[in-house]
Amino acid sequence: MSMTLIIVGVAVLAVFLLVMAVGSFMQSGSDRAQRRVKDRLRALAMTGIDDNAVDLVLRETTLSDVPMFNRLLERMQWSRNFNRLLYQADAKGSAGTYLLVCALLAVIGFYAGTFSDRLWVSLCSAALLGYLPVGVLRSRKRKRMDRFQKQLPEALDLMARALKAGHTFGGGMRMVADEFESPIGPEFGKTLDEINYGLDVDRALTNLQGRVDCPDLKFFVVSVNIQRETGGNLAEIIAKIAGLVRERFALYGKIRVLSAEGRVSAYILIALPFLITGILYAVNADYISLLWTRELGQNMVWAAAFSMVFGALIIRKIITIKV
Repeated sequence: MSMTLIIVGVAVLAVFLLVMAVGSFMQSGSDRAQRRVKDRLRALAMTGIDDNAVDLVLRETTLSDVPMFNRLLERMQWSRNFNRLLYQADAKGSAGTYLLVCALLAVIGFYAGTFSDRLWVSLCSAALLGYLPVGVLRSRKRKRMDRFQKQLPEALDLMARALKAGHTFGGGMRMVADEFESPIGPEFGKTLDEINYGLDVDRALTNLQGRVDCPDLKFFVVSVNIQRETGGNLAEIIAKIAGLVRERFALYGKIRVLSAEGRVSAYILIALPFLITGILYAVNADYISLLWTRELGQNMVWAAAFSMVFGALIIRKIITIKV
């Protein structure tokens, strides 16, 4: 490993730590814009508001606790999408914190890749480690949205029964918010709070659709908006939507069963090279060790790893069927 790469890695890490130190220093000071907002809120309030309460309100609308970094992120569209991913994954912390963690892991991955004396290995390891927090967030988001989709038919049935019993639309949403657990209960509760605070029903439902990444929810939102303009039996409409969502969910389950063979084949094909390598190492270690002791063997290993990743992506594309 060349000394130049070591110096570059240490320099990048030092710059990162320096930026973090400067950000912490700026955070400890008083930001003028933030102070003006605090003064404005105190002036408009009927009673006094302490500093902690105001800070809590401001922190929920920022992408980072560091003012300079927050202003930089607000100018970027992808940072807002990342902030939406954090909300859908129900992750704690701000978008700026996760982005800094991604940058730190990328630096560590690049520095670890320098031991192979190959630039493309360093870049690949930096990209993989840097993407690791995003991958975890996407996995949490997918699980949370799957729970929402499973709860949606039962929630719509409850709303339909409440409307048939004489309750209002808001009363039906309140029953869903009280009876169901996260994520659908709190999300419907936030929508109802927006309606109670004076927001239009169409806008509140649109906000709900923006907060939740569930295609089946669009049927409910569009149907309610159309019914408000043209009229009709809302209870019957919601009941039919619940049946439609339930049938789509059942169809999705059948497709997963039919595509299970492809997923099992992918798992076997990915695990097979590692299994054979382990068996050969146990039988004849000197024979298989040529793969990591000689340059030609190392190149073959990296080429095989790239081919496995490419093949796994193709298989995933084939077995993923949208309903």
